[in-house]
Amino acid sequence: MNRLSKEKSPYLLQHQNNPVDWYPWGDEAFAKAKKENKPVFLSIGYATCHWCHVMEHESFEDEEIADQLNQAFINVKVDREERPDIDSTYMTVCQMLNGHGGWPLSLFLTPDKEPFFAATYIPKEARYGRIGLRQLIRGIQGMWIHEPDKISQAVESIKHGFKNAQEFQAGEFPGTEAIDFAAEQLITNFDEEFAGFGSAPKFLTPHNLMFLLRQWHHTKEERFLNAVSKTLTAMRFGGIWDHIGHGFHRYSTDREWLLPHFEKMLYDQALLMIAYTETWQVTKNPLFKKTVCEIAEYVESNLTNTEGAFFSAEDADSEGEEGKFYLWDTNELQGLLSKDQFSFFSKEFQILEEGNFEDEATKQKNGKNIPHLKADIASEKQKDWKSIRELVYKEREKRIRPLLDDKILTDWNALMIIALAKAGAAFGDDELIQKAEKAYQFINRNLFEGNDLLHRYKDREAEINAFADDYAFLIWASLELYESTFNSDYLNKAIELNTHFLNEFWDEKAGGLFFSIDDKDQPLGRQKQIYDGAIPSSNSVSLLNLVRLARFTGDTSLDEKAQELGKCFSTDLIRAGSSSTASMMALQFLYHEPREIVITEGSGDQELFAQYLRELFLPSKVLLFRPLDEDNSVYESAPYLTHLKSIEKASTVYVCKDYSCDTPTLELEILKEQLAS
Repeated sequence: MNRLSKEKSPYLLQHQNNPVDWYPWGDEAFAKAKKENKPVFLSIGYATCHWCHVMEHESFEDEEIADQLNQAFINVKVDREERPDIDSTYMTVCQMLNGHGGWPLSLFLTPDKEPFFAATYIPKEARYGRIGLRQLIRGIQGMWIHEPDKISQAVESIKHGFKNAQEFQAGEFPGTEAIDFAAEQLITNFDEEFAGFGSAPKFLTPHNLMFLLRQWHHTKEERFLNAVSKTLTAMRFGGIWDHIGHGFHRYSTDREWLLPHFEKMLYDQALLMIAYTETWQVTKNPLFKKTVCEIAEYVESNLTNTEGAFFSAEDADSEGEEGKFYLWDTNELQGLLSKDQFSFFSKEFQILEEGNFEDEATKQKNGKNIPHLKADIASEKQKDWKSIRELVYKEREKRIRPLLDDKILTDWNALMIIALAKAGAAFGDDELIQKAEKAYQFINRNLFEGNDLLHRYKDREAEINAFADDYAFLIWASLELYESTFNSDYLNKAIELNTHFLNEFWDEKAGGLFFSIDDKDQPLGRQKQIYDGAIPSSNSVSLLNLVRLARFTGDTSLDEKAQELGKCFSTDLIRAGSSSTASMMALQFLYHEPREIVITEGSGDQELFAQYLRELFLPSKVLLFRPLDEDNSVYESAPYLTHLKSIEKASTVYVCKDYSCDTPTLELEILKEQLAS
């Protein structure tokens, strides 16, 4: 057992019995490297990463390889989800050197944490054009001893490249042409045959769909809505959706959405819930609402702790085999189902005797099947399907489940809070909103140290200073909860968090928000993130938060800060907006007639107004409630509400643009006319 046995991270604990003498990231490891004049082997991954497991089994459990690593290096393990700052720095280096990245991420560093070599998965022996770890150990060790000048040159070159990558070119605040260009960049890559964008592998990236949905809302060009609806439908029918236990797997290795990598990530469930909810608001397609509700059920059953907070993920592997928990052969199904049930299941879900599932490496069918649909099951057959699904689900529950990564992360929890609040508001489902509130209360109780937010909670202990994602997403969550409940505490919290966030993370020299609170563990300098990945970037979400907060509060200084933020990254947003679609959504909010809609407390149609507005897809709006109680704290947050009074003590709606309001109305039909104008 090595030093990782004292850690909280499920990923680090997976490696506690490796013969490799692993250290967690920290002063002890780098002090030892300096004292012994050894390079550091840094391995970064996460608990549900399939290829991380492969590299562990091949190399880190091998006594001979472990002995070579221990003799030549100080070996450090990092959970990328616990330390996204470290991961982001070294992933940037890997992408600079190789043109691509991924996990596991493998680097060699000087004792000063400066990288000089980076790769992803490294097989034990050389194959498929990849250098083997055995060979690489000897090469790095020899270079360290005999060619230190080469290492110094590599370090300096990397530092120079990294510095250049972080020098964003400021300019004028991006205009509407940036939005249109980004939309065209995405839509020209749409896969007309199988939906989604590009070829294999296909990632979920729901924020891209949310952006295109807003582009349809503004332009009314059906190609944008068509791309969104087709993609959401294809993903729901494909093997990337778990038809038996619900929830989405992480990404598809093929064009058809059939063959996934099987891990299930909390952030994917959350962002997809948002995308399906918003598209339901537009289309009223019952499949989309059903998908949202079934994701919520999956999360409730499998990713929720007893206090209402959310775990991070479920692994792809069980019993050492990826996807084993999810795959079926015909013998299993025939033994479980009646003849008619098996016939129905096989026909609807493409179950084949030879299997429909191809091995990713060999592309050969292996006799296993992943259930997937060609089209939705007819309504008259839904009852049959429900009983079959329950039988198959109960049988599957007897299997050994994939590992649960039970750490609780603030940023990912905030995303699920947003998803539940938005869905609950749109569907008029108080239970979903209550789940969002319960998780939010958990964060308030357990992940603050004074005014400072923390990133990770595990085993009743919160640690690690929060990153920009944690603040940005929790501010977003606060705003969604305010709109779905009209509880002014959430709006006040959003303002308080935003003030603290800007004070601690804003770059006073060049503008923009740093990812980490300080430069500790940032040997190449603090990073800023504007490009979205599997989740939206902190600066792009913050841009939208600022423009929304400005309209919630009437505080024009927040609009000014949003202008500063947009100008910092102007060149990148104009040139490559499709890589920062959350930023594009902020621009859409600004340029597509933003409105402040206020419902006043009074007799009449107060709840009817609220539910109509929550169900409506109106992305460039903020929704406020003016209570009769003049002592309500909302008047501190949004003082302009004092002037918007009820007419004849009846609930009244004000639709405001650019901080001036239309004629107030007491009637829903007039409100609809005002919104349509």
